[in-house]
Amino acid sequence: MLYRQRTLNLPHGNLETPVLLPVRNVGKRSSDNTPEYAGTIPDLSTAIVNARSIYQRDPMWERLLDGVTLREEMGVPDNTIVFADSGGFDFQNDAPDVAPKEMLAVQKQLNADIYGTIDIPLLRENRDAENQRRIRQNIEYALDASSAHDGKGLLLASVHGFDPATIRNSIRHLERNGEFDGYALGSLALIRTDYRKTTKLILAARRATDKHLHVYGLGGIVYQPLLLYLGVDSFDSSAFIRAAGNRNYLIPGFGGEELQNIDHLEYLPCPCPICGTRTLDEIRENRDLLTKHNLWSIVAELRRFRYVFAAGKDIEAYLDLRFQGNEVTQRAYRIAKQQMRRLV
Repeated sequence: MLYRQRTLNLPHGNLETPVLLPVRNVGKRSSDNTPEYAGTIPDLSTAIVNARSIYQRDPMWERLLDGVTLREEMGVPDNTIVFADSGGFDFQNDAPDVAPKEMLAVQKQLNADIYGTIDIPLLRENRDAENQRRIRQNIEYALDASSAHDGKGLLLASVHGFDPATIRNSIRHLERNGEFDGYALGSLALIRTDYRKTTKLILAARRATDKHLHVYGLGGIVYQPLLLYLGVDSFDSSAFIRAAGNRNYLIPGFGGEELQNIDHLEYLPCPCPICGTRTLDEIRENRDLLTKHNLWSIVAELRRFRYVFAAGKDIEAYLDLRFQGNEVTQRAYRIAKQQMRRLV
C-alpha cells in the first residue's frame, strides 16, 4: 500500500494530505453551480476552480482586478485553500487561447495556493499521432510555466498519457528540465471505466516521483479509496454535483442509488447533517440538498480511510470489506491490489 500523509505549507495555511478539492463552478455559465459547503463541513476548506472561466467572465474578472478577492467572490473564508486549474477540458477541441505565462498571471491574480499548468486533454479515439502531439505540447506548456514561476504557491505540471511508459518518461523529462512541486495526471476521466489501465497509469506516476501527486476528475465515491490506496495526495471531484443532477444519491460504502429506487423510504439511510432531520421527499425536491449530501458522502469515505490508518488496522482487509457489496468496485480493487503486489 502506498497511502501516505503529508502537510503542505501553502500561502493560505497548512494543508493536510491526502485531500479532496471539490469543484467550484465559479465563473462558469452553468446552472450546476456548487452549493455553499464552507463552514458546514469542518475539514473541507478546499476548492478547485477553472482559472480560464473566471478570466473570461468579464464582470467577475473586472471585480477581481478592482480589489475584490476570489474568496470574497466565492463566499468562503480567507483561509480556504484554492487550486487554480487552467481549465484543460475547455481545450478539448480547440487550441488553448491563453499562454502559459499569461495563465500564471491569472492564477496569481486569483491568489491561488496551487497552480495547474495549461494542458490539452487526450482524445479517447485511436488517434495516436494527435495524442502524441498533445502530450509533447503539454510538456512544453509545463516547462514554459516553470520558467515563468516565481516560486510562490505550488506549481503542478499537468501530465497526460495512456500508457505507463509515457507517464514515467514525461515526469522524468519534466524533473530534469523544469522545477515543479508535483504533478497532476489528466485525461484519466476519459478511461475511468478501464480500471486496469487507470491504476497502472497512477502507479507509474507514483513510482516516477515522490513529489505531490494530484489526479484530475476521479475523486468520486467509487474511485477515492483506490486513489488513497495507490498513494495519490490530492484529487478533485464534481461527481457530487453531476450525481445530484441525475437524482443519484451517494451512499458511503455502497456507491450511488437513484432516488426513484428507494422512494418507499421516508428517511434516507445517511445520518449526515443534510439527511438526519429531513425526509426523502424534502431532499428529492431540492437539488442543492442532494448535492450537499453527496459531498458529505465523499468526505465520509476519506474520513473512514484516515481512521483505519490512524487506528493501525489492516487497510487491505478494510477495502476487501468496503468493496464487497459492489461487483464493479470489487473487481477494480482486486486489479489495483494485484498490481501493487507485483511491485514488492
